[in-house]
Parts: sequence; structure tokens; C-alpha cells
Amino acid sequence: MKALIVEDKAYIRKGLLSLLQLVDTEVDVLGECASVKNAVVVANACKPELIFLDINLLDGNAFDFLEQTEHLSFKVIFITAYEEYALKALKYGAVDYILKPVDVDELKLALKKVKSITVVEQQKQIKAVKTVWNTDDTKLILSLHDSFQVIDLNELMYCETDKGYTSFYCSTGKKYLVSKTLKDFEERLLRADFSRPHQSFMVNLKFIDKYEKSGTIYLKNGKKIPVSSRKKEGFVATFLNWNRN
Repeated sequence: MKALIVEDKAYIRKGLLSLLQLVDTEVDVLGECASVKNAVVVANACKPELIFLDINLLDGNAFDFLEQTEHLSFKVIFITAYEEYALKALKYGAVDYILKPVDVDELKLALKKVKSITVVEQQKQIKAVKTVWNTDDTKLILSLHDSFQVIDLNELMYCETDKGYTSFYCSTGKKYLVSKTLKDFEERLLRADFSRPHQSFMVNLKFIDKYEKSGTIYLKNGKKIPVSSRKKEGFVATFLNWNRN
């Protein structure tokens, strides 16, 4: 089975390649890519039968790649660091996925599953997940220490990251802490009318009471959020455009 690894982190690619050599000698890895652009080129040239596909890549996401390679015939095993995506995959019967860091037993199960279905069957499943991934922006699932917490993005006022952790502050008064950085959530939150005015903060635009041109956001609960000089121009443009709409 000719395979391609599409993953933006080199250590994940190398680790996955090593595990594949141990658990399945029938999988022949033709190449490795870190971006959508390169992956599209390599996939067209090599015609892989199986692709290990990271959800978030350097220049886009897995579905950007899949849209540009719809004419090709291959199976997919998603690679993701996000339990949220894995839960969606389970809910919609979709696909095969492995969580980072890659576990050898999970890899074996994913390979067994992907071999048991046809390309056509899996493509139907992926389309179902794609629809949900692109449209369901009202909820976010956080992986806490001992549970998965669903939060309504309409109630999420702002997020603050510090030393590898991110705190989520809701209008209900609830606060949740997860061991991930804002970068892990940024793309999803930007789609839901959030802005990142500072490296340490993301803000729900609907909860902004006013913005002082000196560089301070005031939320409706009185919380002050700083706007960095580097991000000020972009934030103001986003804020004013959102208010016009």
C-alpha cells in the first residue's frame, strides 16, 4: 500500500514513519509533506493509496487538501492533536484517526479499519465530517483533566494563554483551564467572530463594550484586554468591520 505522510511537524512524521516500519511492512511511505501546497503536488505525482493527514497544516487544513485532490483515489487516516475532532469523527461514523503523540496500538487499529472499507465508503464519511467541521461553530469541546467540557461560543467572552495553558472565561461566570496554547484554538475561534488583539488573548467581539484608541479593550463585564502595537491596526479593522455588519 503506497502511502504519503502529510504533517507539519517533522518529529511527528519521523515517529510515524518508524512505527509504520515496525507494525506494517505492507505500507510503503513514498514521501512526507508539511503543507497543503506540497502535498497536492506530491499526491498528484505519486498517486498514493493511503494518506496520513494532519488536520492543521502550515498553509491550511486537511479539507483544503482534500478539495484539491478530489480527482484522486486514496484512503485517509487523520492525525490530530485535538480530541474535539476525534469526538466528531466518532459521532459521525467517520474515518480513521490517530491522536498525537501517535500510539502504536491506535496505529494498528486505524490501519486495520482503513483496510476494511472501500475508498468510496470512506469518501462519503469524510464529506459528512467536512460539512460539520465547516458549519458547526457554536460549540467547542475542551479536554479537561478528567472530562470533555462542551462550551457555547456565544457565552465565551475571552481566552487567555500563559505558559502553555489557556483559560476560557464565560459570561456565565465559569472558567475552564486546558493544557494547550491559544494557537491550538485560534483558527476555530476566528471563524466564530473572535479576534486576537494580543499574543496572550482572544476576545469575542460581541462582548466588547468599547475600545480606547490608546490600546485597551473594555469588555461588558469591565475586564480590560490589552491590544499590542503590532496587532492594533488589524484589530481595529476587524472590530469596525464587524460592527458595520
